[in-house]
Amino acid sequence: MADYRVPRDDMQFLLQDVFQVHQDWSTFAALAELDIDTAQAVIDEAGKLAETLIAPNCRAADEEGVSFQDGRVTTPKGYREQFKQLAEGGWVGVTANPEYGGMGLPKSISAQYEEMLCAADISFSLYPGLTAGAIMTLDLHGSDELKSTYLPKLIAGEWTGTMCLTEPHAGTDLGIIRSKANPLDDGSYELSGTKIFITGGEHDLVDNIVHLVLAKLPDAPPGTKGISLFVVPKFLVNADGSLGERNGVHCGSIEHKMGIHASATCVMNFDGAKAWLVGEPHKGLPAMFTMMNYERLGVGIQGLGAAARSYQTALEYAQERLQGRGAKATQDKAKEADPLLVHGDIRRMLLTMKAFVEGGRAFSTYVGQQLDRAKYSTDDSERERADALVALLTPIAKAFLTDTGLESTIIGQQVLGGHGYVREWGQEQLVRDCRIAQIYEGTNGIQALDLLGRKVVGSRGQLLQPLIADIEELLAEPQQELSREYEQLAAAVDLMKATTSHVLEQVANGDENVINSVAVEYLHLVGYVSFGYMWLRMAKVAEPLLTERAYLGSKVKTAKFYFARLLPRIESLAVAIRDGSESLYLHENGEF
Repeated sequence: MADYRVPRDDMQFLLQDVFQVHQDWSTFAALAELDIDTAQAVIDEAGKLAETLIAPNCRAADEEGVSFQDGRVTTPKGYREQFKQLAEGGWVGVTANPEYGGMGLPKSISAQYEEMLCAADISFSLYPGLTAGAIMTLDLHGSDELKSTYLPKLIAGEWTGTMCLTEPHAGTDLGIIRSKANPLDDGSYELSGTKIFITGGEHDLVDNIVHLVLAKLPDAPPGTKGISLFVVPKFLVNADGSLGERNGVHCGSIEHKMGIHASATCVMNFDGAKAWLVGEPHKGLPAMFTMMNYERLGVGIQGLGAAARSYQTALEYAQERLQGRGAKATQDKAKEADPLLVHGDIRRMLLTMKAFVEGGRAFSTYVGQQLDRAKYSTDDSERERADALVALLTPIAKAFLTDTGLESTIIGQQVLGGHGYVREWGQEQLVRDCRIAQIYEGTNGIQALDLLGRKVVGSRGQLLQPLIADIEELLAEPQQELSREYEQLAAAVDLMKATTSHVLEQVANGDENVINSVAVEYLHLVGYVSFGYMWLRMAKVAEPLLTERAYLGSKVKTAKFYFARLLPRIESLAVAIRDGSESLYLHENGEF
């Protein structure tokens, strides 16, 4: 597998020049002491860990995988030391509350850090990633006692966390879960049930694992309104903070998967386990979605990280591999063949990857900035606007980044030809590891239904307005070298508006199947327009900086490629959306 190199210059360009996040930080009391130099130092230090500690072990860890015997999970060689070093550096608590030992850094920085971890090794990144989500959920919804008991250890990386939602009969439909929690006299609960697909449910990296579990109380109303959230530790915690006896939770087996072989995906059995309620009774799903929404951006970043590493490998290979002759103007007569890079189809594939990777990096930073504004701003209108943008952008971040991530890793595999199919260069692993990101944390089809059904149609199109306003604000600025791209983005926004109006009209006319039928195409349309917004922002900022930072010339050229070759995909998406549900329901169910 080729070496991984953190794209430090691009990350700094996004934070400092494109989104100017330090201007936001200066107005947030909690971040007032943070500046762009500190952010760059954080990226540099995290980058060293990703490049020298985690990435070199990625392939070996995948080949060894996790093993399961007598209820115990053993992680691959090197993982314990990697996690220990990560924890000692404070990296498990990057965004966590400083009151309990966290760094308290904004999401706009942690998005860059998460991309590094995912590019270095998606399997490994899941252990601290799920823990970070558990930390956030407990900090926002847990009692003071639960916070003081669990947060310091989780943030320090001495313990890890999980989220336990899915059951054998209940995946997306959480309202039908069967796990039960009965109250005990001491204020705790006795929880029983089985959860499947639990990432990091059992492992040997730390001494204790803290499970966040969805279950129902005896008096629970039916459906999702009857779900409560509980904390269930693997080992009970004594009053002095030391570990006590083993709780009634055990791993029954692990899954044998297509990818992420070094991540323990467990069946967890809760047999009268001691549990403590997090938040209010029957309000567990909204509390868990605190974790889920952050995790969904994190899953999107998994797709981005895999694509970024695949692109680096493909570019290196295309530059070095001599194969065939290009056009006469590119031929080097001193060599027996030309490098792959001169061939038009190879350039098409590499530029597609580059456009998706760098556009995705900008988009994840943009979403991170909105999460920071929603969390830290004291301006009510700014916070409400950011909340609305986050609600709209979260399903796009999860689904579009992972869909384009898989497309990119497959393209990266194709650039290498046969060498992409064998293990040596690591491209096949990235395809396998990336694939799950379209499935877990809510399948991409579910994300599309959330975007179109709940967010856009549910708001009669109003939730789309803040994104449109941001794009139109950019389009209103003076245009010089990029006049064609300005026109293309303006046309794309008009098409998005018209398509949205058409769907709203179809719904109003009583087509009950239309949302489910066109949601994925609609999400992709909004995704491509959003990436167009990202690329125009980046190109506009890059243009005046070309004399001092020559490498940004590639940014402008890639923006032109995106507008010429990728944004036009929205035309066919719009045609499919206008069909509504008609062509999908020509068959009777028995005719399939």
